[in-house]
Parts: sequence; structure tokens; C-alpha cells
Amino acid sequence: MMGTSRMFHIFIVLGSAFMILVIILYWKEVGASLQYLHNPVLPGPKVANPVQQQQPQTPLTPSFLSDIDAFVNQFLEPGTGEPTDPLPAETSNQSEKAEERYVPRQEWKIHLTPVAAELRQRQESRQRLLKDLCANDSLTFPGKNRSFDDIPNKDLSHLIIDDRHGIIYCYVPKVACSNWKRIMIVLSESLLHNGVPQRDPMAIPMEVAHADNMHFTFNKFWKRYGKFAKHLMKVKLKKYTKFLFVRDPFLRLISAFRDKFEHRNQSFYKGFAKVILRRYANHTAPPDSVDEAFAMGVQPSFLHFIQYLLDPQTEKDSPFNEHWQQTYRLCHPCQIQYDFVGHLETAEEDAEHLLRLLRVDNVVEFPTSHRNMTSRDLESDWFSTVPLEMRRELYKLYEPDFRLFGYDRPDSILNELLAHT
Repeated sequence: MMGTSRMFHIFIVLGSAFMILVIILYWKEVGASLQYLHNPVLPGPKVANPVQQQQPQTPLTPSFLSDIDAFVNQFLEPGTGEPTDPLPAETSNQSEKAEERYVPRQEWKIHLTPVAAELRQRQESRQRLLKDLCANDSLTFPGKNRSFDDIPNKDLSHLIIDDRHGIIYCYVPKVACSNWKRIMIVLSESLLHNGVPQRDPMAIPMEVAHADNMHFTFNKFWKRYGKFAKHLMKVKLKKYTKFLFVRDPFLRLISAFRDKFEHRNQSFYKGFAKVILRRYANHTAPPDSVDEAFAMGVQPSFLHFIQYLLDPQTEKDSPFNEHWQQTYRLCHPCQIQYDFVGHLETAEEDAEHLLRLLRVDNVVEFPTSHRNMTSRDLESDWFSTVPLEMRRELYKLYEPDFRLFGYDRPDSILNELLAHT
């Protein structure tokens, strides 16, 4: 009996030592990534003033249980009120007056009329086109057949997540992305105004709407979740509603040129215009400031811009800027099955349909404002200074976007010698 009891105690001691070793090894392996999991998954820090943003506070050291709870919460259904869907943390510290002004979100609005059949068919057609072109070999482009796991982390920066409502938005610059970013901020309740979440999208300044710390994007998962990042991305891609808005590729290029090179933008002048002027406009020493350049009439032309896009040296130096990078490179439509594809040309109808599909049309409306859109009728004027062969090369560069998103080949530009204006 004595020998049996001693062996029993030895086994207990050895078993306890083994469990402690396992816990130590486990914590060493995943602790670095779990330390971020106690933070709620919000697109950015709360901001008391839309113009002067507060810096995020340094997180406290998490407990093991809080880490596990936060990790489990990522897999719960959004919009249920259970623990992934709490009120903003600041709400509990607001004044009674602020609490009276706060109106809780009212999801699941009941609609008395069905969505128009035309709108449903439009979405079905756009999604079917994407699926077909991604599945067959009639269209090829770099990265088409890679898996989601093979997409570099830096190429996931345009996917914005709203965990409150289970939404993923891939933003494409020059396609109403400012207003859609505003809507994502309102839905995530990540911006405070007078102590309560901002409800008016158009009250959010442009610089705040585009501020990186206002949005939680896929490329930030690695810092927060470590080795679990890619798995959590896939979970959210499977469960959440994913959407993007696109635009005729050539008209988007014209819009980008007008916005970034015809206005005084020091950042784009220094980073791009000076390079274009030196390479294609024979300005060996362009002015240092955009104000001086405009005063001297030294600006790149649209032809210079097209030459810059077609020059192989451009991509050797660095990837295209997001304002003229192809949509398929920004949003990866052959790796991500989008639930909604909006077009800028039908923006109002598509936005109303989408917000209703997301069941947030009682929370926010898509801002209706005058858009300085480049007309299709003016497209020929813009390309009249571009040689025919260069136009055809440019189409090849952006052909995947034309075909994936259902835009007709611009034959009037690609097959005709346009008169210079």
C-alpha cells in the first residue's frame, strides 16, 4: 500500500509539472498575438472632436481570461447585442444630458415593399459576371489564380471592417469612397460629437473620413491577432456582407488626374508631378513647391500622365498609387466573393438597395450631393492628345477592370483618330 501511495503522489507531481510546462510553452507561443485581443474590434479610436483627433490610449496588460473571451467573441454573430455588439465604452461616462441625446441603433427595419426586381437582377448579373470571368481562362491578369492566403498583407489595406453590423467594404478611390468611408464611421460609432456617436455622415470632415486610424482594415489584423490573423479574416469574409463600388476605368483615370494634378496638392506634386515633369516634359529642375509651379504654368499634361502609367519604370520604382491602381488589385474580386457590386453610374439606386440589404437604411442614408463627374461625352476630348497606340496600351493595362465589372470596351477611343482640341 505504501509503495502504491508513493507512486500515486509521484504521478501527480509529474503530471502537474507537465501541465505547467505546457502552459508556459503555450503562453510563449501565442501570448504575443493574444495581447491585442482584449481590444474591441472597432475601426479606430473614439474621437471627441472631428478635427482634432485624440491619440489612442496605451492598452493595459490583459488577463488570460479576457484574452480568451475576446478571441471567442470574434466568432459570434454581429448585430445581436451579445458581446461583440456593445454600446461605445465612453457611453457609461457621459453626462446625463448626453445620455438623453443618445439614440440607440434600431436595426432590422421592417420594409413594406419588396426590393425592385430590376435591382435584384442587376446584382445577380454583376456577381455572375465576376464569378464566370474568375473561373474561366478567357481573361488573364497577374494574381488572378492565387489563393487568398497568397495575397500580401500590404495589399489588404482597402478592406474596411464594421464588426457592429457585419460589413466589409473595399474602397476604391475616385468612386465616392469619401462618402462611403463616412458611412462606415457612422455605422461603427467610432466618432463622437458632443459626447454621442456622430449620426450625420456629411458632418464628418474629409480629412477625418480618410484618416487611417478611423478605420479598422484587414492589413491591421497581423498586429492585433498575430498568427490568427488570416483565419479571422476568412471567418469574417464568410460571415459578413462584402461590397465595393466601381467606375468606368478611363473616367476614373481622368478624375484622378483632375483631382491630383489640376489642383494645388503639394503631396502629389512632390511625389508624382515632379517625376512626371522630369521624365516626360523635359523639365530637368521643376520648382520645389506646387504654388511656384502653378505660378509658372509648369504642370504635367494628361498625355504626360498616361506616359507615366505606361512606363515600365513606374512600377519598378513602386506600385501604382491607389488613385490609379486597378480595382482588381485593390479589392481582389477573384479571391473575395462580393455580395454587392455597386457602380458609380447608378450610385443612388445602388446605395439605397445596399443600405436596405444591410438593414441599416434607418440608421444612415447615402449623402446626395452634386458630383463633379467626368462625362462620357468629354472622354474623347481628354484622349485626343494621346496617340492611338498609347490608348490601346492603356486599355490592356486596365482591361481586367473593364471586363470584370461589365464596362464596354471604349471602341470610339481605341479605333479612331481623335481630333485635337
